[in-house]
Amino acid sequence: MTSRHSIKSAFEAMMFIWGEPLEAKTAADVVNITEKEALEVFAELMADYDADGHGLRVRQINKSFQFITAPENSEYIERLCTPVKKRKLSQSALEVLAIIAYKQPVTRGQIEAVRGIKCDRVVEGLAEKGLVEEKGRSNGIGRPILYGTTDQFLQFFGFSSLKELPDISELENEIEVPEGAEDSVSLNQISFGDIESEIKSSVRADDSDTPDDTADGTGSDQ
Repeated sequence: MTSRHSIKSAFEAMMFIWGEPLEAKTAADVVNITEKEALEVFAELMADYDADGHGLRVRQINKSFQFITAPENSEYIERLCTPVKKRKLSQSALEVLAIIAYKQPVTRGQIEAVRGIKCDRVVEGLAEKGLVEEKGRSNGIGRPILYGTTDQFLQFFGFSSLKELPDISELENEIEVPEGAEDSVSLNQISFGDIESEIKSSVRADDSDTPDDTADGTGSDQ
């Protein structure tokens, strides 16, 4: 029977080689243990790296895990990687991303009801960046697509799960995204305070919203 120490060592090696967040189920299958046991091993690894003051940490993203650098070493990493061109999401993309994050699953019509402006291009851009994805379809007229955030969204923010979402006003800080992936739209139609007020009061469009081709085109992102 494989020892606990050997399994932890194997998980470390797999995370290092895998690069992307490693699912507990995948790691469990490799060493022939249950997913529950794998989650326990990953939890131990996280505690070990936190306690021993390593330059790396193990970060959890839902049921996936990956190595990240220790926050206290960020200054040195920045020096090492300078100069690095940073690309940021536009205000309009941040607004749409915030609405999706806090109201998911949500249709495009519901997003537009909160924002007061069409957002098809912005939603498509966020999907291309891997920050949002389709989560199914609504039961309303036309069965519009429902959108939600992805594990990559959690990864960009440094969250383990959606339960760690901060107060919505904190999302006003720009998110860094890979070079070349910036949103070309830079409208600033409403403030994050406006969005927060709308979301907290549960203002949303009915699933029977008119199709996009008949919607009011006033203030289009295009």
